[in-house]
Amino acid sequence: MFVVTVTFRLHPGTQTAFLKHMLANAAQSLGAEPECHQFDVCTDPARPDKVFLYEVYTDADAFQVHLKSAHFVSFDAVVRDMVADKTVQTFTEVWQ
Repeated sequence: MFVVTVTFRLHPGTQTAFLKHMLANAAQSLGAEPECHQFDVCTDPARPDKVFLYEVYTDADAFQVHLKSAHFVSFDAVVRDMVADKTVQTFTEVWQ
């Protein structure tokens, strides 16, 4: 398995709009990408400027397919100006 975590820091006042697009992207990823196994979108009311993603793919190639998908490319273009900062980390060793 290949795990991707993403932490977004949003510009003030953009969380509602950002989450609308993010949740649609997550649903499309899970529905249209057979090698996307999990796509969690996490928030904390105490930190409305932060959104954390936990995504699980079969392998790194499946994640690359995700990044090139029409729904991701569209999502990325729409939310670009809402994001102040983004940190992406990947992990290849998954223990269960």
